[in-house]
Amino acid sequence: MQRQNSHLNSRGAWGKRLRALKNVPPVLRIVWDSGPSVVVSTYALRVIAAIIPLLLLVVTRWIIDAIVARGSGPQPLPSMFWWWVVLEFVLASGGMVVGRAIGYFDSILADKFIRHISVRVMEHASRLDLACYENPAFYDKLERARVQATDRLVMVQAIGTIFQQAVTAFALAAGVVFFSPWLLVILVAFVVPAFLGDSHFAFQGYALNFQQTPVRRQLDYLRVLGASKEAAKELKLFGLSAFLTGRFSELSEEIYQQNIALASRRFRIGSLLSLISTMGYYPAYAYVVYRAVTGDISVGTLTFLAGAIAGTSTNVQMIFSTFSGIADQALFLTDLLEFFAERPAVQSKPDAIAAPRPIRKGFEFQNVAFRYPGRPEFVLDNLSFRLVPGERVALIGENGQGKTTVVKLLTRLYDPTAGRILLDGVDLRDYNLEDLCRQIAVVFQDFMRYDMTAAENIAVGEIGKIHQPLHVVAAAARSGAHSVIGKLPRGYQQMLGRRFDGGLDLSGGEWQKIALARAYLRGAQVLVLDEPTASLDARSEQEVFQRFAELTEGKMALLISHRFSTVRMADRILVLEGGKVAEQGSHSELVANGGRYYEMFELQAANYR
Repeated sequence: MQRQNSHLNSRGAWGKRLRALKNVPPVLRIVWDSGPSVVVSTYALRVIAAIIPLLLLVVTRWIIDAIVARGSGPQPLPSMFWWWVVLEFVLASGGMVVGRAIGYFDSILADKFIRHISVRVMEHASRLDLACYENPAFYDKLERARVQATDRLVMVQAIGTIFQQAVTAFALAAGVVFFSPWLLVILVAFVVPAFLGDSHFAFQGYALNFQQTPVRRQLDYLRVLGASKEAAKELKLFGLSAFLTGRFSELSEEIYQQNIALASRRFRIGSLLSLISTMGYYPAYAYVVYRAVTGDISVGTLTFLAGAIAGTSTNVQMIFSTFSGIADQALFLTDLLEFFAERPAVQSKPDAIAAPRPIRKGFEFQNVAFRYPGRPEFVLDNLSFRLVPGERVALIGENGQGKTTVVKLLTRLYDPTAGRILLDGVDLRDYNLEDLCRQIAVVFQDFMRYDMTAAENIAVGEIGKIHQPLHVVAAAARSGAHSVIGKLPRGYQQMLGRRFDGGLDLSGGEWQKIALARAYLRGAQVLVLDEPTASLDARSEQEVFQRFAELTEGKMALLISHRFSTVRMADRILVLEGGKVAEQGSHSELVANGGRYYEMFELQAANYR
């Protein structure tokens, strides 16, 4: 609310509007990039459409003056008279056709622009740091950017409209100025109040929209939560539907009342200011009529000037209104362009080197400390350990001890706050990031369940092999997913998930086998499994263990698990506590030591006795 008030009450609101116009050129560049030939076509048509009204008035003047002259005395019509009538018909018909052509090209440009800018938002979002996605303020900015990627289409079309209005107004105003420059001054002066009023309320609309972004995100969350497969069971069992619906209604009513209050003020004051603008036309029109009555100008000239004055007045009003809209729409573009201006902190150096093939010395964490952005406490503190080729290392510890954080640092989703991580003796930050990622296969505990075919769900692990079914099947066989897919009606072409028609969902354990297949398809030198058997039943877990040595042969394997039946298969176990390695060794060594590992092992083993 405080930020909203600063927007609404700021004396520099007009300055912000004008400064926001600097957002227009970058967007015009995006429009041009989305379809250069379409942009050229639509603007060429707009020039033609803008000139036609003036040409019609000129031809109409000729026709009327010729008819009046014939009626006042016995003289023939000019030899070009009927050609003027034909020309008037051609211009009117041409104007209609050109208008439809503009609409056609505008619709094409709209599709191209939306597709182009949506792809840019997706591509840019994929390059940003993981830390961005753990920041609520970034989510607000991302949400506004996503909305603006499509909603700002109105501004793009408005820019084309104001161009056409400006050309039309300039052409008509030339005729008015030739007759009397003061008439044009009067027309413009009466339009200014409406322009100021529209700009004021549009700016208030931006401020209100800015304030409402977090609430709108809550509404989107409640809307999805109230009708999602994942939440359906608890909604019914806990009777949460009325609670969620009530909260949604409360928040949406709050936004509704705010919007209605602003719309009401805009209607009342805007109507009054528009009336003032309309009044500017009639003094000018009355003056022209007076000149015609006194015989100073012909009837044809009267018709021409009346049309030119009306057209100029209308177009000047529309120019101010459209410009006001563009200026205030440009305020919304601030978030979109700020989003595009975001640069990842974790990225490849200009002279980055390729990841080693093969890895010879392995990874080494040297006095690594790390804390998440915006949080004061360190998750890791002076952590040091090694992971050498061919070794299987397990990380265990209570929740919040930094196990998954180690994986994020190893894969350079984050960089250490202090210390460094070496790969074959070279700082991880010196390697090309994309090439490094290709050497690491990771299955996180919260892996994605894509609403795609079974084959595509596996192929995302190495997207370059999406059209290599033999590799996909081989990976599925290694993870145990092949037998699951074999039972599906359409096999590897079966749509998974319930989002689309014909989709089938899998159990948690079956999904985990799909996720494991992604890691095996990757063929990377490093295999990272975060709780790889968390959703597997005892038999499936045993199958994974039986093939564990085969699956990790020639690879470095890093395991995270709470199940001691899993970690005991590792060559070395690291016990994390307080962000450091509290103990390390094999299962038998750590049990014999009787330390922290032994205590946790005994607590878990007691549940099975």
